[in-house]
Parts: sequence; C-alpha cells; structure tokens
Amino acid sequence: MGGSGGGGISSSHLKQLEAKAKKSLQDAASSEGRHVFISFAHEDLNDVNLLRGQAKNDKSDLVFDDYSVKTPFDSKNADYIRQKIREKIKRTSVTVVYLTKDSASSSWVNWEIKESIKQGKGVVGMYKGDNPPSKLPPAIIENGCKIVKWSHDALTRAIEHASKNR
Repeated sequence: MGGSGGGGISSSHLKQLEAKAKKSLQDAASSEGRHVFISFAHEDLNDVNLLRGQAKNDKSDLVFDDYSVKTPFDSKNADYIRQKIREKIKRTSVTVVYLTKDSASSSWVNWEIKESIKQGKGVVGMYKGDNPPSKLPPAIIENGCKIVKWSHDALTRAIEHASKNR
C-alpha cells in the first residue's frame, strides 16, 4: 500500500522528539559510566582481566564500558589491526593505559595512546603497587597524561576528569 494521505508528524513535533531523544541519550551516558578503552601489553592480560572483573563487581563504584580488545585480532597485517583498534577507540571517551615495564616498551600501547589523543579522547595511565614503573610509554610523557594508582576512587575520578577535559 502506498499513498500520501495525512497523519504525518509536524516539523515542530519532530524537533521536540529529537531534542527529547538527545537529552535521554546524554542522561543515560552520564549515569551509566564511561566508555573506556584499555590499552595494555599482552603480557599484562591477567592483571587487566582482574581490572575488568573488579569493574563489574556489584559492590564496586567503578563503572565503565570496556571497549578494549579482549582477544587478539587474527591477523599479522598491522594495518588491519590498527583499523580495528581505531574503531574500538572511536566508541570511547577515555583510554586507560595499564602501566607496567612491558607497556613502556610496547609499540602498540604507545600507538594506542597517540591514536586516542589524535581522536580527541582522554588518556589516563594507571599503575599497580606503590609507585608507577620507572619507565613509561613515551606518549604518556609527551602528552602529560595523568597517572593514578590502581584504586577505584582514583581511577573513577581520573576517568571522569579525562572525559570532561579531552
């Protein structure tokens, strides 16, 4: 069936619906946590999985959507891998970099930091233990990224700050 008989939505009503939908999306985004990409060296996967688990714990006040790459891309083609990681970063507001001796020497971690900044994303470095590693990824230093200890409060505040000030 076709035809163009009445029943259409007026442009003013359509604009009202659009404004209401935008506000709902903004409210949902601010109340549900931040979209976060986690950058880490492959050698640190067990620690990063612990962070993911803690963030999902109902008793935790740390809430974020994790868009990191959970399984390696099945390719030896660096351009393909970069394209897929770019897509993941694009969906986020903040990149959290897990800082270790291995992440400091990872060209992928350094590239992910640079790509995040290039896309206008906030970047936060996070370390486990009493002090950050003595060596950091060059892009963390070059861009003056905030570095915090692995604690729920510190990370939550840093993510929120990085998201608002990107």
